[in-house]
Amino acid sequence: MSAGITDFFVHTVSVETYAGSGAYGDVYNAPVDVTGYLDGKITLVRGKDGQQVVASSTFYCSTTDAALFPPDSRVTAISPGTVVPGDATQPDPNLYPSTAPARVSHVITQNVNDAPGLLDEVAHGVIYLK
Repeated sequence: MSAGITDFFVHTVSVETYAGSGAYGDVYNAPVDVTGYLDGKITLVRGKDGQQVVASSTFYCSTTDAALFPPDSRVTAISPGTVVPGDATQPDPNLYPSTAPARVSHVITQNVNDAPGLLDEVAHGVIYLK
């Protein structure tokens, strides 16, 4: 049996999908936990406005879960060795009982890599985080 890309999904992040702007600022959907692989490699990408932006980390997930990550969505990673950029803060103990620090970032852009007709095991979403 061949290994699929999901065999490498060892990290979990919480994503709050960006829903737009409201009278009091940005509006997000309720947080959803997504399993994938969080990579700390710095990458130069183009943002939604076409400008070059530095992504401090990249999150790989299933193509289905990639739809949860439109630009400006808020992503929280909680682990002792997290590679998401930003200052570490202690998470709300009611939401995250872990004592590990939380790091919050926002989605720059995302894309889905698939190849219809080829192995479904290699299809995945790529989420670039700032």
